[in-house]
Amino acid sequence: MSVSAFVVEVPAAESLVGELRSRFDATSKLGVPAHITILFPFMAAEEITSDVLREAQTALNAVTSFAFSLPTIGRFPTTAYLSPAPSEPFVALTTALTERFPMFRPYGGAHEDTVPHLTVAQGDASNAASAAAELEHRLRALGPIRTRCKSVTLLENLSGHWREMHVFNLPNASQRT
Repeated sequence: MSVSAFVVEVPAAESLVGELRSRFDATSKLGVPAHITILFPFMAAEEITSDVLREAQTALNAVTSFAFSLPTIGRFPTTAYLSPAPSEPFVALTTALTERFPMFRPYGGAHEDTVPHLTVAQGDASNAASAAAELEHRLRALGPIRTRCKSVTLLENLSGHWREMHVFNLPNASQRT
């Protein structure tokens, strides 16, 4: 059975984290770009219809495009990540989708809070610590990534490799009705 996920792709972060992700995050080898997860897991890719896409776009229209940066490093026990600032628009995107599709909870409901993050290393505490130390050095030298969230991408995994299924453009503040 396949799976899908809503993410905000962050191509501006690739120069900072791409090499670390290739060493410490197995999903990068499966086609997953640098991203901030909005909702995973979502429904099986073969169940996603044009009506589902339309409903998702309606939900995501609740949040306008926004600027953000990746200024700080965070840790879960076996994960190192970059934290976006502000984090609230990412939480709002997750909330909008889970209100529209209540049967799909972030990470299957495993966590009580939504913690937006761009994973750099996962699966091993030692590797996460090494990646966090390297990230600290890179952030000091290069400064935080600054970019804009203009869209949310629906990724699907039908074959063991992730690929883009659909892109949902977020409205500009002036486009909001």
